[in-house]
Amino acid sequence: MHLPIGAVPLELDGPYLGHLDDHTALRDDFPALRERLASDGYLRIRGLHDPAAVQAARQRLLQNLAANEQLDPARPLDEAWIAPGAKGQFLGGAKAVSHTPEFLKVVESPALLAWFANLLEGPALTFDYKWIRAIGHGANTGAHFDVVYMGRGTKRLYTVWTPLGDLTYDLGTLAILAGSPNLDRVRQTYGEMDVDRDNVEGWFSKDPRELVDRYGGRWLTAEFAMGDALVFGMYTMHCSTNNTSQRLRLSCDTRYQRADEPADERWVGANPKAHYAWGQGETVSMATMRERWGV
Repeated sequence: MHLPIGAVPLELDGPYLGHLDDHTALRDDFPALRERLASDGYLRIRGLHDPAAVQAARQRLLQNLAANEQLDPARPLDEAWIAPGAKGQFLGGAKAVSHTPEFLKVVESPALLAWFANLLEGPALTFDYKWIRAIGHGANTGAHFDVVYMGRGTKRLYTVWTPLGDLTYDLGTLAILAGSPNLDRVRQTYGEMDVDRDNVEGWFSKDPRELVDRYGGRWLTAEFAMGDALVFGMYTMHCSTNNTSQRLRLSCDTRYQRADEPADERWVGANPKAHYAWGQGETVSMATMRERWGV
């Protein structure tokens, strides 16, 4: 089986693409989880969320997408078939979707915040801004660190990537570059960037093979079931495989940190300002910056 990342097909179980480890058995062993985050850069935990709550959030999202004519009305709603001509939708700032009781019951549940409090050894908070994505046919995300988008507060900030439904390989899934938190030179250059301050492209690379050939490691991915999640840090290089199906891939990204550490002001409050300068005027290419940085 080959899974494309952008324009590059990678053979699953080949030299560039393998399988994510499963950390579910360590779910409540917080010292072990912290060790795995430090060494692997991610935690894959099946059933981190209540599957019934995820299904309810999915239904609310599907209703919104149907109202926006993103879904084929001739197909069952829950299957999320793409309407003719539709390309998907980013719903990050759409509070009518991201702050419904159903969605918040997943990403701000007392159980999840308590789990993070144990992981972080102190009370936890989550950003008010939520990133919800409905990924269309052929779309994917290039390789990047999250820190370049939200690095103004604590660097002990963690992403939870939550599939809003079962994800098979044809829908596209997240991929992690093994060992990427240890790419010191990349952290010291690209990892110090701020897209709003520097107005530089956010993706470090669109070619997954180039990163493996240059830095080693291997891309790792998996299929996901309702309720599963990936947790990873700000310096974990990740991307997504392409959605090769005719259905929307539904997922969300939410962020968590200790409540007593500084938070990036762009993403908290009643009306987070989000990115305010990125993309305004001429954007510097990542190729230009990588040449300047020597990475």
